[in-house]
Amino acid sequence: MSEPREIALPDMAATEALGRGIADRLRPGDVVALTGGLGAGKTTLARAIVAALGHEGEVPSPTFAIIQTYDPPGVRLPLVHADFYRLEHPEEALELGLDDYRHGAALIAEWPDRAGGFVHEADCLSIRLETAPNSPEIGRLAIVEPGEGWLDRLP
Repeated sequence: MSEPREIALPDMAATEALGRGIADRLRPGDVVALTGGLGAGKTTLARAIVAALGHEGEVPSPTFAIIQTYDPPGVRLPLVHADFYRLEHPEEALELGLDDYRHGAALIAEWPDRAGGFVHEADCLSIRLETAPNSPEIGRLAIVEPGEGWLDRLP
């Protein structure tokens, strides 16, 4: 991991722009690990990435299904959107067949720590989302930490 970089997300347009920037650079094998409290904007950013990859229509939150997949031609590359909030133990991600889903696909992981985390992977882009209650002009803040594989392609 390199030094964290802060990106202000004052509105939905800024969140969508960050999502487009990530989608433009996303490759199979990548992980976009989204952390932050409830309501911090993880699913909103994930939806922006999925839409920027070409998906038209609704992007449901995978909170209850845990794993939602998207395949070409509906998106530019195979994608797994997972929300691990409901997992109690990291081993449960393996029991769900996460490795099989990830083969040849990019992964957007909400609550990644509940699945054991992905920061040890070189192709992990970690984004911590925070609300900025003392700075209403900022709204939200994305703290971006790229793994080695993201260093030359940060949005």
